[in-house]
Parts: sequence; C-alpha cells; structure tokens
Amino acid sequence: MIVLGIDPGTASTGWGVVEYEGNRLRSRGHGCIVTSAKDPSPVRLRRIYDEARSLLRRFHPDVVAIEELFVNVNVKTALAVGQARGVLILAVADLAQPPFEYSPLQIKMSVTGYGRATKLQVQEMTKVLLGLDRIPQPDHAADALAVAICHAHNHAGAMLAASKDGVKQ
Repeated sequence: MIVLGIDPGTASTGWGVVEYEGNRLRSRGHGCIVTSAKDPSPVRLRRIYDEARSLLRRFHPDVVAIEELFVNVNVKTALAVGQARGVLILAVADLAQPPFEYSPLQIKMSVTGYGRATKLQVQEMTKVLLGLDRIPQPDHAADALAVAICHAHNHAGAMLAASKDGVKQ
C-alpha cells in the first residue's frame, strides 16, 4: 500500500509518501509545497492544488491521509489552513476513496505511543520507523511522513481486526 501523507498549510504544505508492505515501512519521497506570502490567496491555493495533483500523478498512492486542523489561538491562520485543506481534499477527490483524516493526538500516539510527544520525538521516531539516516527536512515534510505512518499503522490494525472477523480486505 502506498500512502501519501499531507501536513496542510498555506505557506508550506508538507507531503510524504510511505510504502507499507507486511509490517515494513519505506519512504518513497517527501518535500513541501511552498507558496509566497506576496501572492494573493487564490494564487497560493491554486499552486497547492496543482502540486498536489502532480504528486498524485507521480506516486499513484492507494490512499491519502491528511492531518486534521488544529485550532489554537490564531483564528485567521486556522481559516487559511482550512482553505488549504479544502483544496487538498478537492485535489484527491478523484481517488477511489476519500482521504483519511487524523488528529495531531492520533498521529503522535501512532508514531511514538505517547499522545503528548514533542515534535522532535515524533520526527525522531519517523526517522527510526522509516530506517532513515537523519530526520527528514523540512519539518512539515517530516510531519507529513508521520501522517502517512499513522495511516499505515491504523490501516494495519483495521486489516488485522477484519481478518479475525473473517472479512477479507
């Protein structure tokens, strides 16, 4: 199974592609879709959409997993990230199944086993789980790989539960 993980943002949208086979994880690539704050919002959103479509053509993922929006204090930033998430969801709408969404807590739990793990702990475990020499850069790309790992772990659990119930997936 090939999973495209996405860490949405307006300035920088992280992406990471993970191949999951058996119980083995392997990175197939990662990076960021970067937009300029000088550009108007529609131009930035179009770039995010176009580059997300390009990633789908390049990697042919079986599934896409997107980090849910975390609203802290800055409502303006949350709205902008929500718009980026919207165009990302639209970009993957033609896939056989809609994108899976995971909260930051779910991602931390899945990758580190601890829901209050620090960003560095998540990145370090991402490196370890993917057998990489160093923490993936930039940070948003490492976060996107963690989203993909989260889905792989959750999907594996769902497949195991289904097989115990006699249901094949």
